[in-house]
Amino acid sequence: MTPRSLNKPAAGTTAALLLVTGAGLLTGCGTQKRSGTADGTTMAAAQAAFRHRRLQQPVQTTEADWKPVTDALGRTGSMANGTVYRIPLLRKDLTVTTQGVTVKPGLSLVGYAAFAKYSHETIFMGDLVATEDELPKVTDALQAAGIEQSALHKHLLQQSPAIWWTHIHAMGDPVKLAKGVKSALDATAIPPASPPPATQPPIALDTDGIDKALGRKGMADGGIYKFTIARNETINDGTHVLPSALGLTTGINFQPLGDNKAAISGDFVMTAPEVQRVIQALRKGDIHIVELHNHSLDEQPRLFYLHYWATADGVTLARTLRLALDATAAAPAS
Repeated sequence: MTPRSLNKPAAGTTAALLLVTGAGLLTGCGTQKRSGTADGTTMAAAQAAFRHRRLQQPVQTTEADWKPVTDALGRTGSMANGTVYRIPLLRKDLTVTTQGVTVKPGLSLVGYAAFAKYSHETIFMGDLVATEDELPKVTDALQAAGIEQSALHKHLLQQSPAIWWTHIHAMGDPVKLAKGVKSALDATAIPPASPPPATQPPIALDTDGIDKALGRKGMADGGIYKFTIARNETINDGTHVLPSALGLTTGINFQPLGDNKAAISGDFVMTAPEVQRVIQALRKGDIHIVELHNHSLDEQPRLFYLHYWATADGVTLARTLRLALDATAAAPAS
């Protein structure tokens, strides 16, 4: 995610780290353990604490602060936790089917552009949905704009037409970044932005039962019942603390199919030790594994994402998803 040049230690950092890591060798008497500091803290823990203190925190902003970005992109979004401005990029122009199900845009055809401001720069992360024919032009536009692609994958087992998702990342001037994203969008048939509906369509599912099974409250959005769940830990790129709203979350989406049945799609965010436990939990409930991959290049801790698909009774699916969710360090329900 972060260009390697930004990971170089600042002047004095190397010396400071040597002092921190050597604290256990320079203080105390001969009985002091050489693997720890004077207060008994391990050198690894001291190093981690030092690095965390040096991480840049995102700056609090308002929607008005991002108007130059929305002007450049031609689309508006909303604030998340006061630090991330997130713009949805739905492919409402596409009619995509998979395993006999016509996929609503909100179930799986969702892209986004997310911006977070820091003291000296802005970080951008996003996800674009492109048809197979559009993808080469999207890639060329992104590369010409200096926007990195950090993943290329699919969300669905089989699709008509063929659709790809590409994760993107860049740092710098937010207006310039927005113009670069706009050039990539112009290489697709994504329609102009439209205002959200005044009222949400009803969700023909046992949403109370789904909420109970998952242990948290979902949200209706465009005919989809969805959950967005952050991890219960701080994510960083070696230089910046990364808010979860940049895209570092587990997504669980239900599309009603009638008779309380649902199609589910989304992704689990996991560390390496969690991956196999999540796979095993999903397969016990006959939920298909679609993709296992990274969304970013150098986040800490290293994160993996697993996309899934199934159709069955909504509450039954939710119970299986809960087992998978409990196999990760998910933040507790608020």
